[in-house]
Amino acid sequence: MATVAFTKMHGIGNDYIYVNTMRYPLRNPEALSRQWSRRHTGIGSDGLVLIGPSKVADFSMRIFNADGSEALMCGNATRCIGKYLYEEGLTRKSSLTLETLSGIKHIYLNVARPRMVDSVTVDMDVPSGIHAVPLGDWYEGREGIAVSMGNPHLVVFVDDVEAVDLADVGARLERHPHFPDRVNVEIVQVLSAGCIRMRVWERGSGITQACGTGACAAAVAAAYSGRCGRSLSVVMDGGTLQIDWRLANGHVYMTGPATRVYDGNIDI
Repeated sequence: MATVAFTKMHGIGNDYIYVNTMRYPLRNPEALSRQWSRRHTGIGSDGLVLIGPSKVADFSMRIFNADGSEALMCGNATRCIGKYLYEEGLTRKSSLTLETLSGIKHIYLNVARPRMVDSVTVDMDVPSGIHAVPLGDWYEGREGIAVSMGNPHLVVFVDDVEAVDLADVGARLERHPHFPDRVNVEIVQVLSAGCIRMRVWERGSGITQACGTGACAAAVAAAYSGRCGRSLSVVMDGGTLQIDWRLANGHVYMTGPATRVYDGNIDI
């Protein structure tokens, strides 16, 4: 039996278990994510994040959903990793690169207090694959907008997000035939030209408090469809992110907090 140190962190309610695999290499992270993510019998989380070395960036990230499936990217986890690396003394750089399955991401730390990171901005790169998706009988004949932020998203605009049965709609749309590898689902209400309200169903995890890549996808879909401008506040159940889809380079920048909840040890 071995003991593994972990850190529980969340980005506006999107909570993960973080393990520094440079100190604690893990075998079979898929099974560990399923076991540790259980809310009543495990640590409780939306999944497991592994922080490791990289030959092409400063560090690397692998992320596993609560069902054990591996995700390509997570914006909230990226911000948390930036905070973790700096506050653990693993780097003194305020500008970092992170290798992910969806490419190398650039992280900018707002260090407002000594050795403490207050907020993090992530360059989420250029969105791709933006197109309308007829939902037909899958959801009241509506039309969604597909956006890839390194992982697939389906954004659906409604008049009232609170009136949507997200557990039902999200579970069905996650497996829409247009997305053979399943999809993350964002239900979005426009509040103003500079603010939208979003609820999210993440593939492999279900309803979560927030989703960074989902917030980026929702903001891009809102601007693409002419509903809003290119700089938006995205209000989710867990909090608010600022998303900027910059015209100059086409990149999406996400800014928000990262919170360290506690440190612990677990036997495997």
